[in-house]
Amino acid sequence: MGIMIGSGIFLVAGAIALQLDSLLEVMAAWALGGLLSLCGAVSLSELGAAFPYAGGLYVYITEAYGPALGFVYGWSAMALIHGGSLATLAVAVGLYAAPLFGLSPLEQKILQVLCIVAFTAVNCFGVVLGKHVQNTLTIAKLGGLALMTAMLYWRGNMHLITANFWPAQRGLHWAAFAVALIAVLWAYDGWHFVSFAAGEIKNPTRTLPLSLVIGTTLTLAIYILANLSYYAVLPRQAIRATDRVAAAAVEHAFGQGAGAFISVLIAVSILGAINGIILGAPRIQWAMARDGLFFRSFGSVHPRYRTPVVATVAQGGCAVLFSLVGSFQQLFTSYIFASWIFYGLSVGAVIVLRKRRPELPRPYLCPLYPLTPIFFMIATLGIVIGTFTTSFRQAALGTALLLLGLPLYFVFRGLQRLEGSAVQPSS
Repeated sequence: MGIMIGSGIFLVAGAIALQLDSLLEVMAAWALGGLLSLCGAVSLSELGAAFPYAGGLYVYITEAYGPALGFVYGWSAMALIHGGSLATLAVAVGLYAAPLFGLSPLEQKILQVLCIVAFTAVNCFGVVLGKHVQNTLTIAKLGGLALMTAMLYWRGNMHLITANFWPAQRGLHWAAFAVALIAVLWAYDGWHFVSFAAGEIKNPTRTLPLSLVIGTTLTLAIYILANLSYYAVLPRQAIRATDRVAAAAVEHAFGQGAGAFISVLIAVSILGAINGIILGAPRIQWAMARDGLFFRSFGSVHPRYRTPVVATVAQGGCAVLFSLVGSFQQLFTSYIFASWIFYGLSVGAVIVLRKRRPELPRPYLCPLYPLTPIFFMIATLGIVIGTFTTSFRQAALGTALLLLGLPLYFVFRGLQRLEGSAVQPSS
């Protein structure tokens, strides 16, 4: 929950309202996004319990499809998916901090970089410190979100909700719904992250499925309640006109001072998501290096703090680069597109491994198998096709970065073989 609840619930309501004409359609998009995330979570729970190792999706994809595709995911995760995710969150911090502190565009960029650098440093000093920071920020953000939602319902007007609830006569435009769903899925992104640190979780075969399922379900409920509270105080046109919907709603209901207070709480929420991603994401490159498919230094851990320092710093560096060159909309469209390709492959691994390795111990089984993973993969295909249709440039950029991983895989495989042949057996 600490990773999923970042900036999306506070920022994307306006973008969703631009695509959808009624609150019913908005709620349908949030519900479908939550259902998809839950289907992914219960599917990955089976894999996480069967392979409780650091690396998460990299491990599952490698086990099901082989090291080449596993490498492509690991490369994409560092270069695009998690780098883009962290950059998007850092940009969101700047969006909320700028009006609060009167920051110039340059100062916004500096703040974005400092956020990434600070949490990169925190997670170099041990998973325990990172966990304590994460839990503290998560408690703060959930408290702030609950306070905001309750305040808006208190000042809200049911007439605003009912007036915007039903769709117009023209019916639902599926292309617009697909665009809105991309934004919704970005808000849910992170439901899989706990699997990256599975090798460092106590009793992972029990803890991992519980964390994935409970966290995703509660986040779905929180998102529905928060979105309804926005529509209780703001007309649809006002929601469409801002990318700071949460702050705008509170300012409208309680004045400028209350909006500033909520902006601080929202910034705390986003910082919690940044910390959680930096805590988990570098474990992918660490696992790749341990398999001989990435730079050897990425497989090392600090002798005292037992953290993958090189991998953590490299992930932070990619995020800093993305935060300096991309806009908010460009960043989340490109990385959501790439992410869902691999989410689909990972969930498909449940079916592949059930066929290929029926003897594998599975302490947790995906419910409603095979309907759950099949539904998820069909939806993933629709998301990928829809992104190409509506945001071709961002989808093409993401595809190019993914395909770059294939020649890199053969380079690292060749280096691994050269190192192996250079080792002479002792007499």
